[in-house]
Amino acid sequence: MRRVLSTYLWIQHKLTPATLDEARQSGAQAIEIFCAVGHFDYAKPEAVREIAQWFSDHQTKLHSLHAPTSRDFSPGREGGSPVSISDLERVRRLDAVDEIKRAIDVAEQVPFEVMVLHVGGSREPADPRRWDAAFSSLEHLVLFAKQRGVTLALENTPGELATPSNLRHFLEQTRLPGLRLCFDAGHAHLDSGALQGIETMGDLAVTTHLHDNHGEKDEHLLPYSGTIEWQPLLKAIPKELPCVLELREQLPQPPTSNDIRATFDKLEEAREKS
Repeated sequence: MRRVLSTYLWIQHKLTPATLDEARQSGAQAIEIFCAVGHFDYAKPEAVREIAQWFSDHQTKLHSLHAPTSRDFSPGREGGSPVSISDLERVRRLDAVDEIKRAIDVAEQVPFEVMVLHVGGSREPADPRRWDAAFSSLEHLVLFAKQRGVTLALENTPGELATPSNLRHFLEQTRLPGLRLCFDAGHAHLDSGALQGIETMGDLAVTTHLHDNHGEKDEHLLPYSGTIEWQPLLKAIPKELPCVLELREQLPQPPTSNDIRATFDKLEEAREKS
C-alpha cells in the first residue's frame, strides 16, 4: 500500500521543511501539498525552491498537489475569494484557470503525478451551465498539465454539483484525454455513501482522499474515528490506488505522528485481508 499524507493537516500554518519532516515521521512514503497561499505560496519562487530542496534531500516523493480553492492572501486562513473553474463569470473563470496553472508550474521544479481539483464550491447547484464552464476551463488545463507530466483528477465534493455520479457522467461525455477522478471517502459518506462512491467512480479514479466523519459534516477525522465502514470500502478501492490521508487539525489535540502511523498500519492490514 502506498502511504501518502496531505499537508491539509497543517493548512493553518506555513509549510516548512520541518512540516515535511513531521509528515515523513508519520510513516508517509509520499506527500500531497495543499496549495493555499497562507500555507504554501506556490507562486513564489523562493517558497517552491525551499520545498524542492527538501524533496531532493529525502527519499520521499511529491505525489500530488491540491489545486487552490481560494485566493487567500492572509496567512493562517483557508478561506477567501473562490477559485472556481465552473464560475459563470468568464473573467473570474479565466482568472481561476491562470491561478491553477501557477500551481501546476511547481512541477517544473518538483515533479508530481496528480493535481487534485474541485469543479466548484460545495454550495453550488448542479447547473448545466457550470458543467459547460468547467469543460471550457479543463480543455486548457488538461493540455497545460499534460505538458508538465501531470494528470488532473476531479474530486467529489459535498453538495449537488460534484457527486461521484455527476463526475463520472462528465468524464464519459466529454472524453477529455488525461482527465481522471479523485475519490474522497469522507465527502462520499456525506452524499450517497463511501462504498457507492468508489463503485461509481470505478477505474476512472487515480488517487484518493481518505478521512472519516459522522455523516453530518466534513470533519476530516482519522479513519476509524467516524461512521464509515472501512473494511468493505477498502475491499472496493482498487489496489493500485494510493491511500492518501487528508486530515484536519482537531482541537484541542490534533492527530500525532504515532496516531497517523498506526492508522496507516491498520488500513494496510485491512487492505491485505480484503
